Amino acid sequence: MRNRSTWRGRLLALVLTVCGTPLSVSAQVTPLPPASAAQVRRLTVDEAVHIALENNLGVQVARLDPLIQDLSIVLARTAWAPTLSTTFQQTSTDTPNNSFLSGAQGTKTSDSRFTTDFGLDQALPWGGRYSLGWDGSRSTTTNIFSNFSPQLRSSLSVTYSQPLLRGYRIDAPRQQLLVSEKNREIADVTLRQSIVTTTRAVRNAYWSLAYAIASLEVRQQSLDLAQESLRNTRARVEIGTTPPIDIVEAEAEVAQREEAVIVAEAQIASAEDALRALVYDPAMPDFWTIRLEPVELPPFQPVPVDAEGAVRNALDRRTDVLQARRSLEASDINLRFFRNQTLPDVTANFNYGLTGLGGTQFVRGAGFPGPIVGQTERSFATVLEDLFSNKFPNWTASLNISYPIGDSQSEVNLARARLQYSQAQTELRNQELAVATQVRDVTRQVQTNQRRVETTRASRVLAERRLEAEERKFTAGTSTSFFVFQAQRDLAQARNNELQAILDYNRSLVDFETVQEAPLR
Repeated sequence: MRNRSTWRGRLLALVLTVCGTPLSVSAQVTPLPPASAAQVRRLTVDEAVHIALENNLGVQVARLDPLIQDLSIVLARTAWAPTLSTTFQQTSTDTPNNSFLSGAQGTKTSDSRFTTDFGLDQALPWGGRYSLGWDGSRSTTTNIFSNFSPQLRSSLSVTYSQPLLRGYRIDAPRQQLLVSEKNREIADVTLRQSIVTTTRAVRNAYWSLAYAIASLEVRQQSLDLAQESLRNTRARVEIGTTPPIDIVEAEAEVAQREEAVIVAEAQIASAEDALRALVYDPAMPDFWTIRLEPVELPPFQPVPVDAEGAVRNALDRRTDVLQARRSLEASDINLRFFRNQTLPDVTANFNYGLTGLGGTQFVRGAGFPGPIVGQTERSFATVLEDLFSNKFPNWTASLNISYPIGDSQSEVNLARARLQYSQAQTELRNQELAVATQVRDVTRQVQTNQRRVETTRASRVLAERRLEAEERKFTAGTSTSFFVFQAQRDLAQARNNELQAILDYNRSLVDFETVQEAPLR
């Protein structure tokens, strides 16, 4: 595994080669202390993005939103789930006799009943509701007026209710389902936004780390030049061609550039931590000890940009615009619901029932109530046969109409929903204007940074020539070390400016791609 100093030297050589100035790494870069035994992970920018999308905590949180909204949809659909109910009941009643018509031979009348019933109830997606009910019972009594003891009874009923105006096209369950589906779409858009913004952050952090390493090498090279000047100055002082005071100036220049190297090393550590926090999961045991080294430099490849095309693409794909449109669609659903709620409540109801009766039936003679002279048996199967042969039907049909007089809660809700819908439309137009403005601004940044690279590159070339000229003049005795140091500082600044311009250009390209997909935070 190469140590970081070797990588830095190779990186600076590549930077200066791209800039047009070949550099002998072994001759001009002072090796830094060997790297520690910590693990070093070398990454390309695409590898960093891929790892981040797997480990980034923000993306992991966003991935849960669609799953949560899926459960909300399932919850909304439970409004149409059928409900099955059943009851088993045993009752016994003893009633004291208070009249000769009570029907009991003793002092009390005893009744006993065992009842079983089953029911099925379900709301339907078109606003209707049905219920099915079946019950069976067995009862005994000591009442002499009863013709059955034990008595077997069974009944079957079907009830259906259908709204005809209010609640026909949309009701509360359907409103909740439609809104939940829109929220699910918003969750998908939010997840895509999280992925896009994380990708942007990782790319920018990656390029920032690469820039920090290259900047350190520029500062290290500037320090090497100052140290070389200090050695030359000492040699000149020894032979008497330069006054001793020049050594103090050279030493001060070396100290300043050593400070710049120290600051640059700290900037590398900060940039590495920023990239680490985006790429890796903090639960990793070596999260803080693993070292990250980029294997790519911020490239300078001029790319033509089309502002108008980017604006059109952003208005079609931007996550915040899509979220605003989904919210507008949800407001439209609420508007439809509240408009429907202002209609009269007209509901059609229909009930159909069947009954069967059996058990031990007494046959009575003449008189009141007549003596029991015999009995017949009707089994429960016979009762069910009467039931399903539609022998004893009964039905009811009704139409219920209700309408509030004066202002109602539904009308107030409708007025509020209309205002909210108008507000959402205005917010969407405002959002589209902000998107177009932001895209055009980012497009100008790309064009501006492209020109900055060209001008800083020319400035760096001129600074190199100036330093060469000052060194030749200093060697010939027509210049002083002050002007040489100033030329060295100007060259270091020019190189850093060029690196910064290339970094800003790549960041603006990343922003240009991102701004068409998601807002820039």
